[in-house]
Amino acid sequence: MRQLSQTVIFACIVALNMLHAQTDWPVFGHDPGGMRYSPLKQINASNVTRLKLAWTFDTEVAGMPPPPLPAGRRGSDSDPAAAGRRGSGSEPAAAARRPRARRSESTPLVIGDVMYLSTAYNRVLAMEPETGAKIWEYESAHTPALRGIAYWPGTKDLPPQIVFGTGDGWLISLNAKTGKPIPGFGNEGLVNLKVGVTDHFPNARVSMSSPPTIYKDLVITGSSTGEMPARAANGDIRAWDIHSGKLMWTFHTIPRPGELNHDVWQEGEWEDRSGANSWGFTTVDVERGLLFIPIGTPNTDFYGGDRKGSNLYGSTLVALDGATGKLKWYFQTTHHDNWDYDLTAAPALITVSRNGKKIPAVAQSTKQGYLFIFDRLTGKPIYDVQEVPVANDNALPGDSNWPTQPIPVKPPPLARTTFKPEEIATVTPEHEKYCRDLLAREGGALTGGPFAQYGPKLRVIFPSWTGGGNWGGTSFDPELGYIFVSTKSLANFNKMTPASNGTGYVRVGPDHPPQNMGDYFWDGTKHWPCQQPPWGELSAVNVNTGDVAWRVPLGSFEELDKLGVPKTGTPTTNGGSIATAGGLVFIGATIDGKFRAFDSRTGKELWVTDQHADANSVPITYRGKNGKQYVAVFAAGGDHPEAVTGRLFVYALP
Repeated sequence: MRQLSQTVIFACIVALNMLHAQTDWPVFGHDPGGMRYSPLKQINASNVTRLKLAWTFDTEVAGMPPPPLPAGRRGSDSDPAAAGRRGSGSEPAAAARRPRARRSESTPLVIGDVMYLSTAYNRVLAMEPETGAKIWEYESAHTPALRGIAYWPGTKDLPPQIVFGTGDGWLISLNAKTGKPIPGFGNEGLVNLKVGVTDHFPNARVSMSSPPTIYKDLVITGSSTGEMPARAANGDIRAWDIHSGKLMWTFHTIPRPGELNHDVWQEGEWEDRSGANSWGFTTVDVERGLLFIPIGTPNTDFYGGDRKGSNLYGSTLVALDGATGKLKWYFQTTHHDNWDYDLTAAPALITVSRNGKKIPAVAQSTKQGYLFIFDRLTGKPIYDVQEVPVANDNALPGDSNWPTQPIPVKPPPLARTTFKPEEIATVTPEHEKYCRDLLAREGGALTGGPFAQYGPKLRVIFPSWTGGGNWGGTSFDPELGYIFVSTKSLANFNKMTPASNGTGYVRVGPDHPPQNMGDYFWDGTKHWPCQQPPWGELSAVNVNTGDVAWRVPLGSFEELDKLGVPKTGTPTTNGGSIATAGGLVFIGATIDGKFRAFDSRTGKELWVTDQHADANSVPITYRGKNGKQYVAVFAAGGDHPEAVTGRLFVYALP
């Protein structure tokens, strides 16, 4: 009887959430399956040009200094906001010109006439979504995860809750009505995420950079463990009881003795192995009780001499039973990952129509610029994936690259994966000379690809360790059958040298690099890559055929526009897109500080506004109680004269 009543309650909660989802934005991906599609169409392709700023909300708190850099910070789960615009190789190029603001890539939620937003200034807020008027504010000693929060709808015994992770390894649950911690959750509303994963390394880094995922009464967490050292905190996936904060199950991302695929690890190299962590987003097939979790690279990222073999479940999409954490299937997108090609983006649960059948599918975009589409139930690729031989022409002592890598036959790569010297940029004569001089460094840099190898010789490697694609992921229009992917084409320009501690190798740039070049094959002062454009793109893939429906440059450089250079696109930030029933795709995700709307059928840019700040986030859209449809996006910083340090921009029709 008790089980029946719980089932009935859960069914009611699901139905209520589906009702809210028609007009609200209750989950990071709009729905648990991460389609990021809204059925709202008050704002549409015919009137979007009339969109105006309705209100803004600034998140910066006066007098709060920037947070200290976390130990071991050098990776895409440590500083994704800086991807594509680094100066010294670890800090944004703009940092030398203005104080570093607290980073945030937060996506707000809107549920039942309330907007919830976390900020980088240790706050979670509830606001009126029509005006931004504050309802309550929770101030914490712990900085919320970069990318936002999760919502649990409550029961007759427990109120709705806002649940979020923090940068220093806590999981916190608040009463969604009052903003007060839930006393029965862990210790007065807090659960220590370090317990159980740092047993041998009490000072190891464990943090959360993305929202947890809610499945029934479970809170599913991944973590950010840093990119080094090799032996540190485990990257395990865990589930916690929303009522008590009690640990309910653990999935070991590095399989232990007796577990499936443990035997791919050799000579104890699995023990205390860090990395292989899920710092991105988990999505849920609620009907089937399945979790789809993208997992990153085992530590350390660019040298695998002490982790021989394929390194499962590193750089792998895993499907787990939501109730137990048991493995259902897996697919490794990079074998023996020496590129930091973490899987990060939310796997999008979509439907593919093929050969007269409707196939429940899951689409996974990658840093390599690939889009894999799998049967959701079996993990079998819907379009062929080939194991393609890759070159082993820049090898490091003690390491051995895997001889093949999986590459989809369809769709084609959505970002550049190769480079030849004759493909040098020619947008201006001065830039061409700069890039040719760069390529001639140290006797001439190696090129090649896909999966060009990091090694002792300086090399151009596409895509860079920040992508391609990154955590911004995809949006999907189920009416069109189009999935939308934003990518950048920016290369690393690196070689490997022995580490100062005498163990392994580290990735560095050329000797005496140009100012602001950082990690990349570009003019870092201008942010212009050194290969022919496009440098950033927005693409639509027809999932029913595997073909690219359209592909357009995303973003622009004013200086090149004035010279009459065809639109190049910009290296994108890690933000992503949303799609609407109004025939629109909204996206920021460029380093020109602008927010745009595209026609979802054709890719035509219909509307653009200058926010003077880069949208390192995913936008949302919702309907207010006044009947208006709103579009909101969070933006912060960037190399702009009027850049804000953290502002939510909200738009509506006048």
